[in-house]
Amino acid sequence: MDYFKIKRAIDIFFSAAGMAVFFPVLLITAVAVKLDSEGPMIFSQERLGLNGRKFRMYKFRSMYAGAEKEGVYERKGDSRVTKTGRFIRATSIDELPQFINIIKGEMSLIGPRPVLAYHPWPLDEYTVQQRKRFSVRPGVTGWAQVNGRKGLLWEKRIEYDVEYVEHISFILDLKIFLKTLIRVVTAHNNINTGETASKSH
Repeated sequence: MDYFKIKRAIDIFFSAAGMAVFFPVLLITAVAVKLDSEGPMIFSQERLGLNGRKFRMYKFRSMYAGAEKEGVYERKGDSRVTKTGRFIRATSIDELPQFINIIKGEMSLIGPRPVLAYHPWPLDEYTVQQRKRFSVRPGVTGWAQVNGRKGLLWEKRIEYDVEYVEHISFILDLKIFLKTLIRVVTAHNNINTGETASKSH
């Protein structure tokens, strides 16, 4: 059987199970976000998905409303991040609403992280090789995230994304999943330390 069909079945099963198992966490987090600061519980943002199509990716809001207007990158000690936001970012709980994106078919558990439509650069500025990253569904976590995550320059992140696409398999997905669990537990490299996009591409 085509692995992509198996991968999609795994995505649906684990996302549905995850929403059921983590329902108390989802509920408590939603209430905590709402009580901590004004604004919606869920933050949605336009991202590029499969074949470069735009979709809205969901997260629990971890910054005060409208904070994204002040810049893409989170800084160490960023005052835009709420008290609840600091905790849910450190534990990656803010990513749990992406179960909905997975069930809708917009994302996968494992794959290249979905990029903004304008960052690190517009879709038409990606090279032919770099565009391979858009040939699979974007993921909650991916090969670039377990090989440096937010400390990597975007050119290197995309290299890892393309490498994933070219070698996609159940074993590679399992390896990424296990490495992600370790990084979540240790909160390793979970903050953008500075500008990681350049114009050298």
